[in-house]
Amino acid sequence: MAEALFSFEPFEFNGIQGGYGTLEGYEKDNSRKGKQDHLFGIEDWEEFESLCSQYGLFQESIPDKRAHFSKAQQQQQQSPRSNHWALDELQFDTVSTPIQPIQESKKLEDFQAGIKEPLHEPNREKPYPFSLSSLELLNNYGGGVKKLKRENLSNISNEINAERQRLSTEEVMRVAGARYVEFSSQRGDDFTLHMHAFGFALMGLSQEETKDVELVHFLLSAAEKVGCQQFERASRFLTRCEWIASDTGNPVERIVFYFAKALREKIDRETGHFKGFKGNGRKDLIDLGFATNLASIACHQDLPFIQVTQFTGIQAIVEHVALSGKIHLVDLAIRSGVQWTVLMQALADRDESPVSLLKITAVTTMDKNHVEETGKRLESFAKSLNLPFSFNVVFVTEMKELKEELLAVEAEEVVAVYAPLVLRSMIPRPDYLDVLMRVIKKLSPSIMVVTEVEANHNSPSFVTRFIEALFFYSAFFHCLEVCMGSTTKSQYRMMTEAMFFGEGIRNMIAAEGEERVVRNVKMDVWRAFFSRFGMVEMEFSEASLYQASLIIKRFACGSCCSLEKDGKCLIVGWKGTPIHSLSAWKFT
Repeated sequence: MAEALFSFEPFEFNGIQGGYGTLEGYEKDNSRKGKQDHLFGIEDWEEFESLCSQYGLFQESIPDKRAHFSKAQQQQQQSPRSNHWALDELQFDTVSTPIQPIQESKKLEDFQAGIKEPLHEPNREKPYPFSLSSLELLNNYGGGVKKLKRENLSNISNEINAERQRLSTEEVMRVAGARYVEFSSQRGDDFTLHMHAFGFALMGLSQEETKDVELVHFLLSAAEKVGCQQFERASRFLTRCEWIASDTGNPVERIVFYFAKALREKIDRETGHFKGFKGNGRKDLIDLGFATNLASIACHQDLPFIQVTQFTGIQAIVEHVALSGKIHLVDLAIRSGVQWTVLMQALADRDESPVSLLKITAVTTMDKNHVEETGKRLESFAKSLNLPFSFNVVFVTEMKELKEELLAVEAEEVVAVYAPLVLRSMIPRPDYLDVLMRVIKKLSPSIMVVTEVEANHNSPSFVTRFIEALFFYSAFFHCLEVCMGSTTKSQYRMMTEAMFFGEGIRNMIAAEGEERVVRNVKMDVWRAFFSRFGMVEMEFSEASLYQASLIIKRFACGSCCSLEKDGKCLIVGWKGTPIHSLSAWKFT
């Protein structure tokens, strides 16, 4: 049973929103009720059983599937991929060098600040040295790079081919970065050099691609001037960006729009012209990450990353509670809770050792009533399965208030902890993170599943943050264009870009110190941090790995999605750029 592969259909939110055929129907009905921020308007989840219906709950081994998985793994190991992550030893040989993965260059000593003060960077951002020497940050985004020592798990075969498909957003950024490094040695302060340097340099690109590269060149010029605190000159380049870029344009124009907007705000902050923005700052930004509105639903439906990490994590949990009678699941960010119907279905179908109680405890610092409504829906679903179930809400105003006794773990309960994209919200407040981890350790969970953003957006250096963020969001914007670019989904793509990514870019680029709350760190930082609490990383089973590869294949855009192993951790990416990490842990 421990290796059994539970079955599912990918999240079909349309089927559990009270019978609405489309998101549009749900939105129209909810607009009449004034509840557009609620995820579901339902009384039962009968149709959600389709999540677990297609493949059946496998009790037997899966030799054929594993053989297929191994073959795909071998094929992927032979395929080069791009990883534009390490920014400390960039080396562009030529613009046309094949895209290849690179090895993360940062060593453990580079994360001492994240160990002594967990994941927290001191406020030492000034001055911002975006000089010619700093342009070496762009050199890694091209040829002459090392191959990433990761184990490829999915067969990605959609590299740009000799017949010249259109460059992706991230590839445009790479070309622009290469040209910027090349021309940096020629440029002075002559604005016209930037205007006309592309005529002979971008042969082979289409007219639109050339315009995109030039636009990114202006953005990089503006960022350099901001880094050097030459705000008047930066403003000239930003004006050019703002004239061309648009939040309704192509992906390059859209991402330049949001980064230019963030740079403009940074100039205003530095020159004392920033008047602030309405809202509750930190709380509003963090709440965005936990939102369950229509844009979030569309992302669940159309983007592979979330479903891959959710279902693979659930598979791992199922395996570690396979023979337990009393199961206590602690969810640190339950959101809609819809993912747990998959676990409930798997437990209800269990042939051996029937479950005497499944208890879910949702820890929240946000709307308690909303979480309680989620609990009611889960209780209704459990009742339809005849599954003994209880749901508890632990509400704390701040995570540092969490205590072991609030979680009410009872004897004979096997505990599993689920932390989806939540630990990152506490990086600016390492004392909160410390409290949370110490409480979890006292629970002695059989497994803790962690999903995080696989990116380095926590550097005190404006230069590093800007370039890391630019390439990361370029990959994500391209993903949104491919997966949500249709006319029917474009409104949700625009909402996602504006509400989630736009605000994240703004905070990451424009804010400093305690105001900079949008921070991400890579898996090696989390490993160093978790080791302080005696946590040991666990291997994902072959069933879990197969589950992940199966999810990817069910998406039309799955060929662009990469699944890799970084040690025992899974990395889900887009065309080779890491997006999310999924890891499993136990306490020693």
